[in-house]
Amino acid sequence: MTDRAFSVVRAGALTTVQDLGRPGHAHLGVPRAGALDAPAHRLANRLAGNPGSAATLETTLTGCALRVRTATTVAVTGAPCPVTVDGHPAPWGAPVRVPAGAVLDAGPATHGLRSYLAFAGGIATEPVLGSRAADLLSGLGPDPLTEGAVLPLGDPHGPPATADAVPHPGPVTELLLPFLPGPRDDWFTEAGLRTLVTGRFRVSPAGNRIGLHTEGPPLERARAGELPSEGMPLGALQVPPNGLPVLFLHDHPTTGGYPVVGVVPERFLAPAAQATPGTPVRFLRMR
Repeated sequence: MTDRAFSVVRAGALTTVQDLGRPGHAHLGVPRAGALDAPAHRLANRLAGNPGSAATLETTLTGCALRVRTATTVAVTGAPCPVTVDGHPAPWGAPVRVPAGAVLDAGPATHGLRSYLAFAGGIATEPVLGSRAADLLSGLGPDPLTEGAVLPLGDPHGPPATADAVPHPGPVTELLLPFLPGPRDDWFTEAGLRTLVTGRFRVSPAGNRIGLHTEGPPLERARAGELPSEGMPLGALQVPPNGLPVLFLHDHPTTGGYPVVGVVPERFLAPAAQATPGTPVRFLRMR
């Protein structure tokens, strides 16, 4: 194993390798995967001197701790969290030089859910279908981090970026999800469609990288039964038999038989990656 690597000291609740995913393989039954908060992923890479396509670590709620084998630059973005190097405070949202043998610890998120750790050169695990992203649904890509695992790093691409100011996201106090109606909105009554845009929904603890689940009033159906399985896009609002919308995220199945009442365009999905359970959700019809 090359010296350009790190070992996992603390894996955290769920830490995965992510990049921009593997779009274009839905016909093979392969989800897109990739960083749920793509802007935070890209920012971490820019601060570490990487292209946006480089692989980072995506943590969930509790962060992670890593020991680097060689001196390197690391940047932490996404959900704000305390950052330390061998127990000494280090900045969040800025390039941090970590000496060889030192432990970088990204602690629990102070708000939000997912932090992103970019290393100079990116994480150099073996690509699968052109991506290093871990896909929890299909099992493609590297496994979630475990204590003692060793992951390789690539060669640095360039010097770390300098930034006068880095956005410091506040808590997601309300998750606004603009959606385009259809293709199966006709499976719901007018009352059910009104419930979608006027009902008081909140983020359910049942969510994961596959989908954000909601709690609230069920949508009234106009038809019984279910559809034959059909393609499911990123951002689909699928409504299972309990009537509560599920927002499909990056590890979502590529097909499904429950009706899709609308689709949230990709540009509005990043806040869903940081919405904690209990966060109010409001669905906004775009036309």
